[in-house]
Amino acid sequence: MLRFLALGAVLCVCWAREDSVAVEGVLKCDGQPASGVLVKLYERDSLFDDKLASVKTDSRGHFRLQGRQAEWGGIKTKFNFYHKCGTLPLLKRFVPTCTFKGSFNIPDRYVSHGGSPSQVYDAQTIELSLYTKDTDCLHR
Repeated sequence: MLRFLALGAVLCVCWAREDSVAVEGVLKCDGQPASGVLVKLYERDSLFDDKLASVKTDSRGHFRLQGRQAEWGGIKTKFNFYHKCGTLPLLKRFVPTCTFKGSFNIPDRYVSHGGSPSQVYDAQTIELSLYTKDTDCLHR
């Protein structure tokens, strides 16, 4: 029985293919560039999502991420952003680690076979003040 499990594990690893994805966009807070906002790229899984990359937005609110992973059956991806746009100044001071969270799934057609993405998903401009429903203190 143990042999069959070992063989199955080896076959799954051998048949896993490497896929890659890239995403870029601009984040704004009340119409102004949102600099220093944490953005993370994930491969979605049933139990725990795998982080592929993370970056903070530049002074123009721009971000660009790319990542790759070998997964049996291909990868499903998303990106999350964690911000404090619309937070009262007092809360920013006393609850520094908790943020609002937004999440977008990346369409499968932007996932490329191989280690380098052949196209970039353009998330365009996202207004952070519209994403204040979900909070996150762990940034996962």
